[in-house]
Amino acid sequence: MDDVVHAAAGPATSWARADWAAAADRLLDAARAWASPSGSQIIPPGEVGGYGRDVDGLEGFARTLLLAGFRLSAESIDTPHDSRLDELADFYRRGITAGVDPEAPDRWVRLDEHAQAKVEAASIALVLDMTREWIWDRLDALTQQRVIDYLAPVVGDDTYPRTNWLWFRIVVQTFLRSVGGPWSEADVAADLALHEELAREDGWISDGVERSYDHYVGWALHTYPVLWSRMRGAADLAGGRTASDVAALDRYLQDAIHLVGADGSPLIQGRSLIYRFAAAAPFWIGAIADVPSVSPGRLRTIAERIVGHFAEHGAPTDEGQLTLGWHHAWPALAQSYSGPGSPYWAVKGFLGLILPAEHPVWTAAAEPLPVSEADALRAVRSAGWIIATTADDGIARVVNHGTDHALKGAVTGDSPLYARIGYATAAAPLADAAAWEHPLEQSVALVDDAGRATHRAAMTLLDVRIEGEDDEPVGVAASTWPAHWMSARVAAHRHGSGIEGDIEIAGDITVVSFVRRAWEVRLARVDGLHGFDGFAVAPAGVRLRIGGWAVSGDTVEASAENASAEARCGAVRSRIRSLPVGSLPVGATDDARGAIIRRADASPLGPDSAVPVLELPVTVGAWTASLIELSGIDRVEVTDTGVDLVDGVATITWPDGAVTTGRIPTPGPAEAADR
Repeated sequence: MDDVVHAAAGPATSWARADWAAAADRLLDAARAWASPSGSQIIPPGEVGGYGRDVDGLEGFARTLLLAGFRLSAESIDTPHDSRLDELADFYRRGITAGVDPEAPDRWVRLDEHAQAKVEAASIALVLDMTREWIWDRLDALTQQRVIDYLAPVVGDDTYPRTNWLWFRIVVQTFLRSVGGPWSEADVAADLALHEELAREDGWISDGVERSYDHYVGWALHTYPVLWSRMRGAADLAGGRTASDVAALDRYLQDAIHLVGADGSPLIQGRSLIYRFAAAAPFWIGAIADVPSVSPGRLRTIAERIVGHFAEHGAPTDEGQLTLGWHHAWPALAQSYSGPGSPYWAVKGFLGLILPAEHPVWTAAAEPLPVSEADALRAVRSAGWIIATTADDGIARVVNHGTDHALKGAVTGDSPLYARIGYATAAAPLADAAAWEHPLEQSVALVDDAGRATHRAAMTLLDVRIEGEDDEPVGVAASTWPAHWMSARVAAHRHGSGIEGDIEIAGDITVVSFVRRAWEVRLARVDGLHGFDGFAVAPAGVRLRIGGWAVSGDTVEASAENASAEARCGAVRSRIRSLPVGSLPVGATDDARGAIIRRADASPLGPDSAVPVLELPVTVGAWTASLIELSGIDRVEVTDTGVDLVDGVATITWPDGAVTTGRIPTPGPAEAADR
């Protein structure tokens, strides 16, 4: 992790399109060095993935083919161009020829042999469409028919997961239709209907029926509709829907531009984080779609900052490889099925190359990232998030009360990638084995004598809104859940959801977050304690633990004193302390104790992690209050901070002296978010 969180107002220089093309060429040159003799498989160095070597090879080919497609698509074969593009097209054309040859020793895994081939088939079909004169038109008739035969099993296949995979089937069938292959109007109609079913408020889209909000919203569920609309024959199938897809994208981007730190780091949340700078894809797709609300110069700058962030931190490596990890290789961040070719979905971050040099996205002046311009508070109703950014340190934070990658009401294990209370661009969730079984950072948990911590999946979102005057707004979000211990079962593959296992219900917890600038005032209440299979939980047998932000790096300094604790790595600081609460029963905040819990090799940001926590005795029905901070600067406190609760209204005195009031949400449907 950088020792400094950068908060510059804007880039000193801006990459030209030629710089992007050169970076893409370096990635492609390195990838091609790991190709099989025929070129049909590309397998970078690394351990065999969970789906086997042949799937690894198909992934490596298809995902780098995406980048080759971006490089080729804006160039005409009939006009002067770099001769390296001819070589690039020849290489991938040879690989396709061997991949679809059923007798070739390194042929591709077929769609009816392994489901992962359905994902990669979409990349192949998309690129064949966008580079017809470079690749498809130069394939011989036998190979063209073999490509059609390879893709044809998609038709009528109802085993596709009801997630972003719907677009893989649409893209493949649209290409097949354009080349005289089989396709199904009913399949396309069903998939478009599913996309509408997954649409949520304000342009957000859930990746399936679970409460799944992550980078897939941008790099898949908004990206594919726009790319699909550019495919040959897609307009016939779209039925005029493209305008509404672009409108939803435009609205989503108004939130998404606030989820990137000033240093270019995307929000570290959700699965498939090994795709890294694929997080730039929705900003490029906004430029491609010509969205009205975010300027081309700003979209390009955000994409540049994201890709540049990883380049500055060693991704790709000096050898040109994208490893399983975030900045550097850290395989624990990957899903268990991921292989050495998997990270190359990151190339979606180069989508802008499909736009020609004269496009406004390349000619517009660079504009600063929103996080660098001013503090911001936004409510995302669908996800149950409050977004809080601070210009002085360039950090974007999310306080989460509605996303857990689980079905509503499904009591299961917490995914550290989804179910924590907070996520940020300068702090990562812990993701080692212990993190999946025992929530720690950004949690409110009951902890028993054996050290087991309860989970919160199946939370009920109570409210998410922005409240207060324009000069002193405060974000309010709240949820309640059946706190439960989990005895994990062994799973062959993990796709990002929480672990499954045997459940013991411990009690009911309600948490209300008031969010302002770098701070969260967190109110927590144990509403009741439960018995399970004859096991009675007594207040003396458990304690309440409030977890702050995890700080990770090479070396983390940390300390705890009385009812507070702090961890620091470079300029990034996490603090937590107990707050006095007025108008509450005696004992509500008594005996809070600050502590530091350390974990080794638990974070993609570094080998040393420390989490400041508060531990308190359980008093059923009493509110506790804590101040939780993640900051990149030393903030001077000018007054005592505290909370007063009267008639369901919290009056908060913040560390900078500001005073705000906010209503405590009560159980019932989540209220509309005000902006």
